[in-house]
Amino acid sequence: MIQQETMLEIADNSGVKVAQCIKVLGKCSSGKGKYTRPTATVGDVICVAIKKHLPNCQLDKKKVHKCVIIRTKSPVRRPDGSYVRFDSNAAVFIDAENNPIGTRIFGAVARELREKNFMKIISLAGEVV
Repeated sequence: MIQQETMLEIADNSGVKVAQCIKVLGKCSSGKGKYTRPTATVGDVICVAIKKHLPNCQLDKKKVHKCVIIRTKSPVRRPDGSYVRFDSNAAVFIDAENNPIGTRIFGAVARELREKNFMKIISLAGEVV
């Protein structure tokens, strides 16, 4: 589960290393009674602020960017009853047409991205879990 203020690794070669989630897009808070924050899981789009980047980074550090989540530490339930979880929270920068900004994807990618129509990310990934 990714919520506001969560720090994410960036798993592409855009030049950014760490980003912070500032907004979960398309989700409202869930739960009865007490206030709960909107959370995102694998395949959801979020807005991030860049925290650490390389000197030759092509993205502007002072702007808000969109990312799609490709890995989460919290388990994701699949329709067959199995669960998948990863060692880190990771995301990939996307543009307005939901295509990745980087040309390489590092690490494993969850299969749930296929149902959310992020086929370009699936094709660039080295391993789909």
